[in-house]
Amino acid sequence: MKRLLTGTIAAIVVACATALSAAPLKLQPANPQPSGLKPGLAVRYAYPVDVKNLVDASSALKIKSERGRPLSGLDYRDTNEGDMTLTSNRAEHVVAGIKGYVHFAKPGIHNIDFLTNDGLRARIGGQVVGRFDGRQACDTTIMSEVEVPSAGWYKVDILYFQRLGTACLHMRMGPEGKRPRWMPNKAFGH
Repeated sequence: MKRLLTGTIAAIVVACATALSAAPLKLQPANPQPSGLKPGLAVRYAYPVDVKNLVDASSALKIKSERGRPLSGLDYRDTNEGDMTLTSNRAEHVVAGIKGYVHFAKPGIHNIDFLTNDGLRARIGGQVVGRFDGRQACDTTIMSEVEVPSAGWYKVDILYFQRLGTACLHMRMGPEGKRPRWMPNKAFGH
């Protein structure tokens, strides 16, 4: 029994060490690089009766969605209760499918996180770099370490939902070892 327990503990220690030393997520630049982009990000909205998780949000967009006014970027501060969510027509029960590109000026290792109220799945350059599947006040996602192999445009594909109360959506990024900063709106195009 003691040998089995010791082996189990050793396996757990190895698994944790492997997870902690995982390599950064390598982002893939858009190929070909887009030109003539409009500022901001394209968005489609769905307005389900209720939405509690990312599965509900994805289903709502597939059932019925409408094009919304483009987002200026990803710096939407926490609203007051009753204020519209992002550029949608409603304050609550809003799902957004957000697409476009983000421009990284410098290659290297960077840290990315998001502030969201409520749920979010954010893909950049083919990698999931932000995820929260539930409901929360405006709070951060787990920070992702990413490798940006070259300066340029990277595809953005975000699924976002807001259920009740207030809403927010922000993206922050910073080079390895530096504090992340808000991504400027000018970094986004569609």
